[in-house]
Amino acid sequence: MRKELVLLAGTTETKKTLRSQLKSIFGDVVTIHSYAVEEHLPKTLTDQLIIYSSYLIEEEVKEIVRTNCKVIVANRTINYEYIDQLLSIPEGVNVLYVNDFLETAQDSIRTLKALGMNHVNYFPYHPENEHVPSNIYAAITPGEMELIPAHIHRKMNIGVRLIDIYTIFKIVEHFQLPNSISMEFADRYTKKIIDLTKKLSNESQKASTLNRYLKRVVDGVNDGILAFGKDGKITVFNEELERLLGISSRFAIGKPLNRVLNDLALMRFLSRKDEESNEYFTIKQTPYMVHRFFMKAENTIVATFKNVDETIDMEKARRVALQKKGYVSKYTFASILGKSRLIEETKEIAFRLAKTEAPILIVGENGTGKELFAHAIHQASSRVNNPFVAINFSALPEDLLESELFGYEDGAFTGAKKGGKKGLFEQADGGTIFLDEIGDISVKLQARLLRVLQEMEVRKIGGEKNIPINVRVIAATNKNLPDMIENGQFREDLYHRLKVLYLKIPPLRDRIDDIPFFIQAFLEQFSVNEQQRILDEHLLYFFKKQPWKGNVRELKNVLQYMVAVANGEPLREEHLPTDFSFEEKEKDEVRILNPELEFVLKGIYELYQNNSGISRLKLVEWSRLHSHPLTEQQLRTKMSKLAELGFISIGRGRAGTDITQKTVFYFRNQ
Repeated sequence: MRKELVLLAGTTETKKTLRSQLKSIFGDVVTIHSYAVEEHLPKTLTDQLIIYSSYLIEEEVKEIVRTNCKVIVANRTINYEYIDQLLSIPEGVNVLYVNDFLETAQDSIRTLKALGMNHVNYFPYHPENEHVPSNIYAAITPGEMELIPAHIHRKMNIGVRLIDIYTIFKIVEHFQLPNSISMEFADRYTKKIIDLTKKLSNESQKASTLNRYLKRVVDGVNDGILAFGKDGKITVFNEELERLLGISSRFAIGKPLNRVLNDLALMRFLSRKDEESNEYFTIKQTPYMVHRFFMKAENTIVATFKNVDETIDMEKARRVALQKKGYVSKYTFASILGKSRLIEETKEIAFRLAKTEAPILIVGENGTGKELFAHAIHQASSRVNNPFVAINFSALPEDLLESELFGYEDGAFTGAKKGGKKGLFEQADGGTIFLDEIGDISVKLQARLLRVLQEMEVRKIGGEKNIPINVRVIAATNKNLPDMIENGQFREDLYHRLKVLYLKIPPLRDRIDDIPFFIQAFLEQFSVNEQQRILDEHLLYFFKKQPWKGNVRELKNVLQYMVAVANGEPLREEHLPTDFSFEEKEKDEVRILNPELEFVLKGIYELYQNNSGISRLKLVEWSRLHSHPLTEQQLRTKMSKLAELGFISIGRGRAGTDITQKTVFYFRNQ
């Protein structure tokens, strides 16, 4: 994978600060490009990881960010280097939080309060504010000092808000980077809090007040945090650790470690001499990863306690393992192209179905995107962080399907893997299993599948016990299952078990308004230069007229073929596949024109070419000049027929009559 990202920020200062932050974390491992909206933006961004500094800039950059880009909207947090400034403000005073957008100011205030910085009264302010509250003690701003009202003399720059730890983990996960990068960042994050605690605790006159606020900051971290000095006495013991160990921080702080902890294995681990290490411990029947490191300057050992079931690192490792097996969903509803009413309604229905737990049957022709919808439904469901396992019943022989679905025990049959194997239902536990081409399985396998769906239990081949499972089932088919039921080819009880919820994917010919979106996306993917990314108008017209029996997949294949044979030239009719029924279909259509209709269409086309304007009066005159006079009533009838056949469009009033691309093609190919 190409490891580069694009940072899009609103201001130059935000761009510089966040780029510097990302550079300090990822070094040369990830190439970072950065742009600010107030400076200049690239013309287009394609197939890249995009980091928005805020959701507020999405509207300003949406024209340049293509649909195949992965977008992460950064969560932002305060810069811990400046917290001491905030804590120096007296309790209970009014403080103006100044930012260029009201929403950003409000969001920043929420962050400060969540961290325990609620000893003052905050008032959001942005340049369009007409009223500033009275009795403002000070104004604070994340690097936008010029926006502070002139009459406020006490001003504090608390630095540009930084990208938070969870967004960094998302970037690490996207590029599948080593855990050491996220671990190092998490360590630095914790060290800043500990450093700040020690620094501010030394201010004797303010120690009591500041420690109270700093405790809130440390308590706002989701992990348990423990710190102790070289004398073994505990200096930090946050709320999460209180909850985890069931020990009050009032009791723990200031006491030696061996008087507070009674787990000898944990004690030995924390007291080790090496600078950094990890180990797993079970505390109150819950697994935790304990990470310890040594802070040389402070001569302090710090340990973080991460719940294995909740920690981001563990989730990342699990997701990577699922990716290696292919057990993750790859697409969201944003991946499904098209703006037609029909596809938007289908997506809306699918999104609502995703919020349930019931089985779904997806029906549609080949190439309509049934699997795409299955992926998107999983992504929008509560099971998104669990496996997405897909199996195509038409791709495997009957004798392999059973062992793949249900697994087998050691020695169940000749050639069975030693130790046995989990089936796909087991591997999908907690997530979604996608049964593609469900209409292709035998009646025998249908019976066993029905039992699994009824009982939500599987029994391996050669096994003696039932294994409970928790899976959401999505099935798909391009076949007419009711007809198969009538013919005895499909079980009616299985059909109703699968079709608790139902989704029909429309064929491409019913959503022709979406064809330009697909063409643009595919040409951006396949084309080698700009001139290949624009399709000739009459080609686009006839693409819309094609039946597309293979739907989106067929359209994609045709465009990929055309780009390949065009050899860098603009795409033309001659680049179409030789077996493509493009021209034949049009010839069939134009054969329906009898001589009378063809005569009138020729007159319309000549008037169009001469820029004379197309009207019945002019056509009456033209018909006389060509020795075949027609009345206005005759022309009205024939023009209505031509419009019905798609050769002309008849507007109302002054809009007049105009030809379509079908007419152009008709005379071009005579």
